Amino acid sequence: MRRWRQLLKRLPVHLVVITLAAIWLTPSLGLLVSSFRPRQDLLASGWWTALGRPFATQWTLANYRQVLLREGMGRAFLNSFIITVPTTLITLGIAALAAYALAWMNFRGRQLLLMTVIGLIVIPLQMTLIPVLRMFNALKLSGTFPGVWLAHTGYGLPLMIYLLRNFFGALPRELFESAFIDGASPFTAFLRLVLPLSVPVLASAAIFQFLWVWNDLLVSLVYLGGFARVAPLTVQLSNLVGSRGQDWHLLTAAAFVSMIVPMIVFFSLQRYFVRGILAGALKG
Repeated sequence: MRRWRQLLKRLPVHLVVITLAAIWLTPSLGLLVSSFRPRQDLLASGWWTALGRPFATQWTLANYRQVLLREGMGRAFLNSFIITVPTTLITLGIAALAAYALAWMNFRGRQLLLMTVIGLIVIPLQMTLIPVLRMFNALKLSGTFPGVWLAHTGYGLPLMIYLLRNFFGALPRELFESAFIDGASPFTAFLRLVLPLSVPVLASAAIFQFLWVWNDLLVSLVYLGGFARVAPLTVQLSNLVGSRGQDWHLLTAAAFVSMIVPMIVFFSLQRYFVRGILAGALKG
Protein backbone atom coordinates (compact mmCIF):
# COMPACT_ATOMS: atom_id res chain seq x y z
CA MET A 1 0.00 0.00 0.00
CA ARG A 2 2.82 2.39 0.87
CA ARG A 3 4.54 1.63 -2.40
CA TRP A 4 1.40 2.49 -4.36
CA ARG A 5 1.10 5.79 -2.52
CA GLN A 6 4.66 6.67 -3.42
CA LEU A 7 3.99 5.82 -7.07
CA LEU A 8 0.86 7.99 -7.09
CA LYS A 9 2.81 10.89 -5.60
CA ARG A 10 5.45 10.62 -8.31
CA LEU A 11 2.96 10.11 -11.13
CA PRO A 12 2.44 13.83 -11.94
CA VAL A 13 6.17 14.40 -12.13
CA HIS A 14 6.64 11.38 -14.40
CA LEU A 15 3.80 12.52 -16.66
CA VAL A 16 5.31 16.00 -16.97
CA VAL A 17 8.76 14.59 -17.77
CA ILE A 18 7.37 12.16 -20.35
CA THR A 19 5.30 14.93 -21.96
CA LEU A 20 8.26 17.30 -22.18
CA ALA A 21 10.47 14.53 -23.60
CA ALA A 22 7.84 13.69 -26.23
CA ILE A 23 7.49 17.34 -27.25
CA TRP A 24 11.27 17.70 -27.42
CA LEU A 25 11.77 14.54 -29.51
CA THR A 26 8.86 15.05 -31.93
CA PRO A 27 10.76 17.33 -34.38
CA SER A 28 13.72 14.93 -34.44
CA LEU A 29 11.40 12.01 -35.08
CA GLY A 30 9.75 13.89 -37.93
CA LEU A 31 13.15 14.71 -39.38
CA LEU A 32 14.23 11.07 -39.22
CA VAL A 33 11.05 9.75 -40.82
CA SER A 34 11.09 12.38 -43.58
CA SER A 35 14.71 11.64 -44.45
CA PHE A 36 13.78 8.09 -45.52
CA ARG A 37 10.78 9.08 -47.68
CA PRO A 38 10.88 9.80 -51.44
CA ARG A 39 10.39 13.38 -52.59
CA GLN A 40 6.92 12.81 -54.04
CA ASP A 41 5.64 11.20 -50.84
CA LEU A 42 7.17 13.94 -48.69
CA LEU A 43 5.40 16.64 -50.68
CA ALA A 44 2.10 14.76 -50.77
CA SER A 45 1.61 14.02 -47.06
CA GLY A 46 3.01 14.68 -43.60
CA TRP A 47 5.60 12.48 -41.95
CA TRP A 48 3.07 11.22 -39.37
CA THR A 49 1.12 9.44 -42.12
CA ALA A 50 4.14 7.21 -42.70
CA LEU A 51 4.07 6.15 -39.05
CA GLY A 52 0.38 5.34 -39.34
CA ARG A 53 1.05 3.04 -42.29
CA PRO A 54 4.66 1.88 -41.92
CA PHE A 55 4.33 -1.21 -44.12
CA ALA A 56 2.44 0.62 -46.86
CA THR A 57 4.99 3.44 -46.99
CA GLN A 58 7.83 3.43 -49.48
CA TRP A 59 11.16 3.84 -47.66
CA THR A 60 14.41 4.75 -49.41
CA LEU A 61 18.10 5.43 -48.73
CA ALA A 62 18.49 7.45 -51.93
CA ASN A 63 18.30 10.73 -50.02
CA TYR A 64 21.34 9.83 -47.92
CA ARG A 65 23.28 8.53 -50.91
CA GLN A 66 22.72 11.74 -52.85
CA VAL A 67 23.52 13.97 -49.89
CA LEU A 68 26.72 12.14 -48.92
CA LEU A 69 28.07 11.39 -52.40
CA ARG A 70 26.82 14.21 -54.63
CA GLU A 71 26.11 17.21 -52.41
CA GLY A 72 29.44 17.26 -50.56
CA MET A 73 28.12 16.26 -47.15
CA GLY A 74 30.48 13.29 -46.98
CA ARG A 75 33.54 15.56 -47.21
CA ALA A 76 31.91 18.03 -44.83
CA PHE A 77 31.29 15.20 -42.35
CA LEU A 78 35.02 14.41 -42.36
CA ASN A 79 35.89 18.09 -42.05
CA SER A 80 33.69 18.41 -38.97
CA PHE A 81 35.64 15.61 -37.31
CA ILE A 82 38.95 17.22 -38.32
CA ILE A 83 37.80 20.49 -36.74
CA THR A 84 35.98 19.22 -33.66
CA VAL A 85 38.16 16.43 -32.26
CA PRO A 86 41.51 18.31 -32.15
CA THR A 87 39.78 21.46 -30.87
CA THR A 88 38.14 19.55 -28.02
CA LEU A 89 41.39 17.83 -27.03
CA ILE A 90 43.46 21.03 -27.20
CA THR A 91 40.91 23.06 -25.25
CA LEU A 92 40.46 20.40 -22.58
CA GLY A 93 44.22 19.88 -22.14
CA ILE A 94 45.06 23.58 -21.80
CA ALA A 95 42.01 24.26 -19.61
CA ALA A 96 42.84 21.41 -17.23
CA LEU A 97 46.43 22.59 -16.76
CA ALA A 98 45.37 26.22 -16.30
CA ALA A 99 42.58 25.29 -13.88
CA TYR A 100 44.96 23.19 -11.79
CA ALA A 101 47.45 26.06 -11.62
CA LEU A 102 44.75 28.54 -10.60
CA ALA A 103 43.35 26.17 -7.98
CA TRP A 104 46.45 24.72 -6.28
CA MET A 105 49.60 26.60 -7.27
CA ASN A 106 50.64 29.79 -5.50
CA PHE A 107 52.11 32.49 -7.74
CA ARG A 108 51.94 36.25 -7.99
CA GLY A 109 48.86 37.59 -9.78
CA ARG A 110 46.83 34.39 -9.51
CA GLN A 111 43.62 36.11 -8.37
CA LEU A 112 43.99 38.81 -11.04
CA LEU A 113 44.45 36.14 -13.69
CA LEU A 114 41.38 34.29 -12.43
CA MET A 115 39.28 37.46 -12.56
CA THR A 116 40.52 38.08 -16.09
CA VAL A 117 39.45 34.60 -17.15
CA ILE A 118 36.01 35.13 -15.61
CA GLY A 119 35.71 38.50 -17.36
CA LEU A 120 36.52 36.95 -20.74
CA ILE A 121 33.45 34.70 -20.44
CA VAL A 122 31.07 37.66 -20.85
CA ILE A 123 32.82 39.25 -23.86
CA PRO A 124 30.61 38.75 -26.96
CA LEU A 125 32.24 36.51 -29.52
CA GLN A 126 31.18 38.80 -32.36
CA MET A 127 33.44 41.61 -31.06
CA THR A 128 36.55 39.54 -31.77
CA LEU A 129 35.78 38.33 -35.28
CA ILE A 130 37.29 41.21 -37.28
CA PRO A 131 40.50 41.68 -35.21
CA VAL A 132 41.21 37.95 -35.08
CA LEU A 133 40.44 37.55 -38.78
CA ARG A 134 42.89 40.32 -39.66
CA MET A 135 45.53 38.64 -37.53
CA PHE A 136 44.86 35.28 -39.19
CA ASN A 137 45.11 36.89 -42.64
CA ALA A 138 48.51 38.33 -41.72
CA LEU A 139 49.67 34.93 -40.43
CA LYS A 140 48.11 33.09 -43.41
CA LEU A 141 45.89 31.01 -41.10
CA SER A 142 42.57 31.95 -42.70
CA GLY A 143 40.92 29.07 -44.49
CA THR A 144 43.03 26.47 -42.67
CA PHE A 145 42.22 23.92 -39.99
CA PRO A 146 44.92 25.16 -37.55
CA GLY A 147 43.36 28.62 -37.72
CA VAL A 148 39.90 27.42 -36.77
CA TRP A 149 41.42 25.17 -34.06
CA LEU A 150 43.03 28.21 -32.48
CA ALA A 151 39.85 30.27 -32.78
CA HIS A 152 37.60 27.64 -31.19
CA THR A 153 40.18 26.97 -28.49
CA GLY A 154 40.42 30.65 -27.60
CA TYR A 155 36.64 31.02 -27.43
CA GLY A 156 36.15 27.89 -25.34
CA LEU A 157 39.01 28.27 -22.85
CA PRO A 158 37.55 30.87 -20.41
CA LEU A 159 34.42 28.87 -19.58
CA MET A 160 36.29 25.56 -19.46
CA ILE A 161 38.96 26.96 -17.14
CA TYR A 162 36.34 28.45 -14.85
CA LEU A 163 34.33 25.20 -14.62
CA LEU A 164 37.35 22.97 -14.07
CA ARG A 165 38.96 25.35 -11.59
CA ASN A 166 35.86 25.26 -9.38
CA PHE A 167 35.94 21.46 -9.33
CA PHE A 168 39.69 21.16 -8.82
CA GLY A 169 39.56 23.67 -5.97
CA ALA A 170 37.00 21.52 -4.13
CA LEU A 171 39.28 18.46 -4.01
CA PRO A 172 40.59 17.60 -0.51
CA ARG A 173 43.76 19.47 0.36
CA GLU A 174 45.05 16.46 2.33
CA LEU A 175 45.52 14.51 -0.90
CA PHE A 176 47.96 17.06 -2.26
CA GLU A 177 49.76 17.51 1.05
CA SER A 178 50.33 13.76 1.29
CA ALA A 179 51.56 13.61 -2.30
CA PHE A 180 53.97 16.52 -1.82
CA ILE A 181 55.31 14.96 1.42
CA ASP A 182 56.03 11.76 -0.54
CA GLY A 183 58.07 13.80 -3.00
CA ALA A 184 55.58 14.23 -5.82
CA SER A 185 55.99 17.28 -8.06
CA PRO A 186 52.99 19.50 -8.93
CA PHE A 187 52.83 17.97 -12.39
CA THR A 188 52.91 14.43 -10.95
CA ALA A 189 50.08 15.34 -8.56
CA PHE A 190 48.13 16.63 -11.55
CA LEU A 191 48.62 13.42 -13.51
CA ARG A 192 48.23 10.92 -10.67
CA LEU A 193 45.59 12.65 -8.50
CA VAL A 194 43.66 15.36 -10.28
CA LEU A 195 43.01 13.66 -13.61
CA PRO A 196 41.78 10.29 -12.22
CA LEU A 197 39.50 12.04 -9.72
CA SER A 198 38.13 14.42 -12.34
CA VAL A 199 37.05 12.02 -15.09
CA PRO A 200 33.31 12.87 -14.78
CA VAL A 201 33.80 16.63 -14.88
CA LEU A 202 36.37 16.34 -17.69
CA ALA A 203 33.88 14.26 -19.68
CA SER A 204 31.18 16.87 -19.06
CA ALA A 205 33.49 19.66 -20.25
CA ALA A 206 34.45 17.59 -23.31
CA ILE A 207 30.78 17.09 -24.19
CA PHE A 208 30.08 20.82 -23.92
CA GLN A 209 33.04 21.74 -26.10
CA PHE A 210 32.44 18.97 -28.64
CA LEU A 211 28.78 19.87 -29.13
CA TRP A 212 29.50 23.59 -29.33
CA VAL A 213 32.22 23.20 -31.96
CA TRP A 214 30.32 20.56 -33.96
CA ASN A 215 27.18 22.73 -34.17
CA ASP A 216 29.02 26.01 -34.77
CA LEU A 217 28.37 27.91 -37.99
CA LEU A 218 29.60 31.47 -37.37
CA VAL A 219 33.21 30.78 -36.39
CA SER A 220 33.76 28.22 -39.14
CA LEU A 221 32.15 30.44 -41.77
CA VAL A 222 34.26 33.48 -40.80
CA TYR A 223 37.65 31.80 -40.41
CA LEU A 224 37.34 29.09 -43.06
CA GLY A 225 35.59 31.23 -45.65
CA GLY A 226 33.01 28.64 -46.68
CA PHE A 227 35.31 26.80 -49.10
CA ALA A 228 34.07 23.28 -49.84
CA ARG A 229 37.44 21.62 -49.18
CA VAL A 230 37.44 22.78 -45.52
CA ALA A 231 33.74 23.47 -44.86
CA PRO A 232 32.17 21.55 -41.94
CA LEU A 233 28.66 20.15 -41.90
CA THR A 234 27.02 23.33 -40.63
CA VAL A 235 28.46 25.45 -43.45
CA GLN A 236 27.66 22.84 -46.09
CA LEU A 237 24.13 22.47 -44.73
CA SER A 238 23.54 26.22 -44.91
CA ASN A 239 24.78 26.21 -48.52
CA LEU A 240 22.45 23.32 -49.25
CA VAL A 241 19.50 25.25 -47.83
CA GLY A 242 20.34 28.16 -50.10
CA SER A 243 20.78 26.08 -53.26
CA ARG A 244 18.24 23.32 -52.57
CA GLY A 245 15.61 25.15 -50.53
CA GLN A 246 12.76 23.23 -52.15
CA ASP A 247 14.31 19.77 -51.88
CA TRP A 248 13.06 18.87 -48.42
CA HIS A 249 13.94 15.21 -48.86
CA LEU A 250 17.62 16.17 -49.18
CA LEU A 251 17.54 18.78 -46.43
CA THR A 252 16.06 16.37 -43.89
CA ALA A 253 18.69 13.75 -44.69
CA ALA A 254 21.50 16.32 -44.47
CA ALA A 255 20.16 17.67 -41.18
CA PHE A 256 19.99 14.22 -39.63
CA VAL A 257 23.55 13.46 -40.80
CA SER A 258 24.70 16.55 -38.88
CA MET A 259 22.71 15.47 -35.79
CA ILE A 260 23.72 11.83 -35.50
CA VAL A 261 27.25 12.33 -34.12
CA PRO A 262 26.25 14.75 -31.31
CA MET A 263 23.49 12.34 -30.31
CA ILE A 264 25.92 9.40 -30.18
CA VAL A 265 28.47 11.42 -28.17
CA PHE A 266 25.90 12.63 -25.67
CA PHE A 267 24.19 9.29 -25.07
CA SER A 268 27.45 7.35 -24.88
CA LEU A 269 28.88 9.77 -22.28
CA GLN A 270 25.62 10.53 -20.53
CA ARG A 271 26.54 8.80 -17.28
CA TYR A 272 29.77 10.81 -17.05
CA PHE A 273 27.85 13.97 -17.88
CA VAL A 274 25.35 13.46 -15.04
CA ARG A 275 28.11 12.45 -12.59
CA GLY A 276 30.11 15.53 -13.50
CA ILE A 277 27.18 17.87 -12.88
CA LEU A 278 26.34 16.19 -9.57
CA ALA A 279 29.99 16.24 -8.48
CA GLY A 280 30.19 19.95 -9.08
CA ALA A 281 26.96 20.49 -7.16
CA LEU A 282 27.80 18.32 -4.14
CA LYS A 283 31.41 19.37 -3.51
CA GLY A 284 32.50 22.45 -1.61
